[in-house]
Amino acid sequence: MGHGTPSPVRILVVDDDPGDVLMIEEALEDSDVEKIIDVVNDGQEAMEFLRREGRHTEARRPDVILLDLNMPRMDGRQVLGEVKQDEDLRTIPIVVLTTSNADTDILGSYTLQANAYVTKPIDLDDFNDVVRRIDEFFGRVVVLPKHP
Repeated sequence: MGHGTPSPVRILVVDDDPGDVLMIEEALEDSDVEKIIDVVNDGQEAMEFLRREGRHTEARRPDVILLDLNMPRMDGRQVLGEVKQDEDLRTIPIVVLTTSNADTDILGSYTLQANAYVTKPIDLDDFNDVVRRIDEFFGRVVVLPKHP
């Protein structure tokens, strides 16, 4: 690790498909960055987690959000919209996971300011590239502000 140990990267996975969650966790395990992974199963719960409401009053702010677009109750587009309109939360990078590679979806997500985009079924190489980008992002570029 060299110069002190950076605090682990906190990753919030928002996905209602247990198989996908497992695949994401395995891909994340393979990357070298120390990380803590939290999983919520839909958009509504994601917003509660981010706002420390409901049963998530103890939640810690994630450093990055992996967000599935197509979910019950509240889908990823709505989550993106809410997060990016929230002064406090909008700075959290969001990687969108979707089963659609339709241009309109991609455009829609970027309009909503997604930071990266991964299509499912997740191609592990592609996903690992994104994970590596996240690793680099946190390893080098970002000096994370310390949250109380």
